[in-house]
Amino acid sequence: MRRFFPHAVLGLGAAIMLLPFYWMVLTSLRAPSEIFDISLWPIPKAFHGDANYHQAATSVPMARFMLNGVIVCAGILIVQVLTAVPAAYALAKLRFPGRRLLMMLVIGALCVPMQALALPLFVGLAKAGLLNTYFAQMVPFFLSVFAIFLFHQSFRSYPDEIIEAARMDGFTEMEICWRLVLRGSLPSLAAFAVFSVVAHWNDLYWPMIVVSDTALAPPPLGMLFFSDAETGANYGALMAGATLITAPMLVCFLLARRSFIAGITMTGVK
Repeated sequence: MRRFFPHAVLGLGAAIMLLPFYWMVLTSLRAPSEIFDISLWPIPKAFHGDANYHQAATSVPMARFMLNGVIVCAGILIVQVLTAVPAAYALAKLRFPGRRLLMMLVIGALCVPMQALALPLFVGLAKAGLLNTYFAQMVPFFLSVFAIFLFHQSFRSYPDEIIEAARMDGFTEMEICWRLVLRGSLPSLAAFAVFSVVAHWNDLYWPMIVVSDTALAPPPLGMLFFSDAETGANYGALMAGATLITAPMLVCFLLARRSFIAGITMTGVK
């Protein structure tokens, strides 16, 4: 029982978490007459998946929405890593006045929600004429205090002896940061990459504020446009579209799951 009971509880929790995704895929395969059927039987009575997926892919530029998502998520992730890694290295391994205060500010900034900054950011971008651009979708997230905190926790465990030896060999601090310390914390990088990509791929709040051009819409906003086009009635096609934009995130997580788990374990972040 000691071995069976924990696995049974975990299995039940996993089933509860996966049920919405299963229902989404099942609905995307059903005909309109079966949409409100509460049966969980995996084989629909009338298979309608080809029509639903074809409609989801052709009614709106779904490929364009997903390309926009890739551009936005990749741009945000690259800049976040470029800014957070040196900051985390300095806070974890360098000794300078005010280091503890800066770390307290980083932790405090974790408590500030995006919604609190939305209005001044929108006004600034509007006055600069940068609305309806990829830059407008990315700029609020270029500096990630969560990334600084995550990498700081990982870098703290890197041996100081290796860093001192590298300094004696003539390495600069930036070389130590990028070529040694970060290379020894690749699981943390993978974990943060999963966090960042999933968060910004699924973000609807900020793109809905700064984007009104369909050609620049990321996947969640594109699904909103698709819902408008379908007047919210064709649930099979809507679920097919949701499945299409969810699948890349699922694949990314499955490919990076071991590094993700290792990175979370190394940093102590739950």
